[in-house]
Amino acid sequence: MRILFIHQNFPGQFRHAAAAWAERPGWQVLAIGRDTAPGLPGVQCIRYKPHRAPHKAQHPYLRTMEDAVLHGQAVARVLERLRANGFVPDAIVAHPGWGETLYAKDIFPHTRLVHYCEWYYASEGQDVGFDPEFPPTLDDCLRIRTWNALHLLNLQHCDAGITPTQWQWSRHPEAYRGKIAVAHEGIDTERLAPDPAATFTVPSGPNQGRVLKAGEPIVTYVARNLEPYRGFHQFMRALQIVQSEHGTCHAVIVGGDGVSYGRKPPQAPNWREHMLREVSIDPARTHFVGKLPYEQYVRVLQVSAAHVYLTYPFVLSWSLLEAMACGCLVIGSDTAPVREVVRDGENGWLTEFFDRRALARRTLQALARGNGADAMRAAARAAAMRFGRSAGLAALEGTVGAAGIVAGLPRGEDRARRDAVVVG
Repeated sequence: MRILFIHQNFPGQFRHAAAAWAERPGWQVLAIGRDTAPGLPGVQCIRYKPHRAPHKAQHPYLRTMEDAVLHGQAVARVLERLRANGFVPDAIVAHPGWGETLYAKDIFPHTRLVHYCEWYYASEGQDVGFDPEFPPTLDDCLRIRTWNALHLLNLQHCDAGITPTQWQWSRHPEAYRGKIAVAHEGIDTERLAPDPAATFTVPSGPNQGRVLKAGEPIVTYVARNLEPYRGFHQFMRALQIVQSEHGTCHAVIVGGDGVSYGRKPPQAPNWREHMLREVSIDPARTHFVGKLPYEQYVRVLQVSAAHVYLTYPFVLSWSLLEAMACGCLVIGSDTAPVREVVRDGENGWLTEFFDRRALARRTLQALARGNGADAMRAAARAAAMRFGRSAGLAALEGTVGAAGIVAGLPRGEDRARRDAVVVG
């Protein structure tokens, strides 16, 4: 079985699958990623770089499309070299969001192409226009419609797709949903678990060295970057209320100062600085720890007494499921992607995204450890177990069609000769 992964930031969502398949006897696993991709030990990753950036004079609606064509062109050249060296994959598993697979079928027309269908944009009904603080302009709406040209091409030429949640599946055009399976890539449920003896040492900043322990009143918040899409502005406003009413609680805030989604604030270098100018919080009890190594990040979740997860109607974060797997008491936004996994009053609490006082009230209740908190923590962990790596891998294998492909492969000397191809 020959599998080729394509992901600009390989391994990205394919970490578990690539690692598992690379260790499987008789399987050959390769990857293609940008020159900046982190890579994965045990999997050969062929790097590429587009030969130029999009032209600055390009129409703004078309910059993303031109960038996609440049990525697709660069990857097509890598695919041509693979084919010339005798490597023909049985399946390509790819994230198509950057255009990397635009021409994959032109190089390997008979290879099964499976796309990770993460998101399909819309100018209403989901992330864009959800937050009245940041109303979209007409230009925003027109640009979004144009961006979807890439996603329509991707949906048209793939053989099958996977998407992590029912919510994300429902956002794709109805005409293509039949070829998309709901298959979350999985979280490391074996590694993620509650630890009543956990501690977390603040690694940097004015409170460096401060040790926080499980069982203490600790509020946690996690995002790749601190920004409105993940409700950072609402969290900070609620935190001000929480600290004013609870004199000893601490807050650990994990996330960078970049922008993953949306825009930078107009008059501040990042959203952290922007919100610190607006709210009044206790710096001695508020710990901005940036992006953390995985083990430290897990310890943050394990010491949490109240974990806040907010998001626009958008892609669901791994961090929510990981927090639930660690037995966190989650206070989440009552938005569609969160409702898919958090059931209000059963395995967490839901609050209206824009109601900072309701968010603060639920956070204070969580810190008090009453109202069935232990039962909700146990239910949260049980719910997260459905998203384990083995389930994700089995679903992906079914979508790739591994059994049927393996049955059709050449045997004996021909198979051995194919497996021995050296990729240049």
